Amino acid sequence: MRKRHLYLLALVLMTMVAASCGSDSDTGAKTETKPPPTHPAGSTMANIQAKGKFVVGTKYDQVGFGQQNPTTGKVEGFDVEIAKRIAVAIFGGDVKSVEPKIEFVETVSKNREPFIQDGKVDIVAATYTITDTRKQVVDFAGPYFVARQDIMVKSDDTSVKGVGDLNGKKACTAKGSTSEKNLRAKAPRADVALFDTYSQCGEALRDGRVQAVTTDAPILAGLVSRSDRAFKLVEAPFSDEPYGIGLKKGDDVFRNFINDRLEEIYANGEWAAAFDATLGAIGLKREPPPKVDRYSSLPATTTTTGSTGTGGGAGSTSSSTSTSTSTSTSTSTSTSTTTTTTKQP
Repeated sequence: MRKRHLYLLALVLMTMVAASCGSDSDTGAKTETKPPPTHPAGSTMANIQAKGKFVVGTKYDQVGFGQQNPTTGKVEGFDVEIAKRIAVAIFGGDVKSVEPKIEFVETVSKNREPFIQDGKVDIVAATYTITDTRKQVVDFAGPYFVARQDIMVKSDDTSVKGVGDLNGKKACTAKGSTSEKNLRAKAPRADVALFDTYSQCGEALRDGRVQAVTTDAPILAGLVSRSDRAFKLVEAPFSDEPYGIGLKKGDDVFRNFINDRLEEIYANGEWAAAFDATLGAIGLKREPPPKVDRYSSLPATTTTTGSTGTGGGAGSTSSSTSTSTSTSTSTSTSTSTTTTTTKQP
């Protein structure tokens, strides 16, 4: 009888451990269960908790970071996993229990700042490079990842060995991105083609409208992985791109909260597990997470009318369509007009 009691006790303990430190059944990434927290009254965290919905802007076409699964309708990737872990800190519970409380909104590069400023989203986690220019209109937590800009060409192309070789060639990147700015600075004689998304750049490379695509290496690696060996990475990086969580300008309490959560998942292994289950799955090698930058917030500046797209450049005011998808269902579509100059990735 005593042995039976000991056996049952051991079984209960193992069950408790598995429940409190398990894995996301979709990604296999390590997660932890948190009790429902109490947030400062009037804080963004308290407001999100009270309404029971956390709205996150992310990409829908970035392999490894944010891509909508055509079968389930769910958005999957490293950016998505980071957002889920921020949600756990807001609501308590674990990654699976907070999924119905997260609404993912498709956010291409040119829409990131406007969506934050207009309150369409609570945060943006969308391969969002932290820059001083962007800090004038939004704030950032993080960085939580550092990418390096590289070049993608057709597999049989031996003419491009570095960014200087793009001079005189037609190269594609995304509107409103830092990639466009870097390309123009490093290869001023390149013929730059701009699209809203990098998947569109990949299509242009495949059918010969452009000779190269340039943006952050992890994004390109995702395109290469699904190209059926049609593309290759040049592996000649020429800039560092720290990805941050974009949020409303001046919300220092929320920014500190997210920075605290990022440091927590760095330390407890959740960041590494999320990386391995997403970016690691497409062949990227994991490096230690970057140090969080707790900078002093810059004063806000007035933005001018205009729009930019995925990956760089400014332009005239335009309308863009964004798809809102809950992690539990994939539904609604909303249309908004962008009125701010922005940069991408």
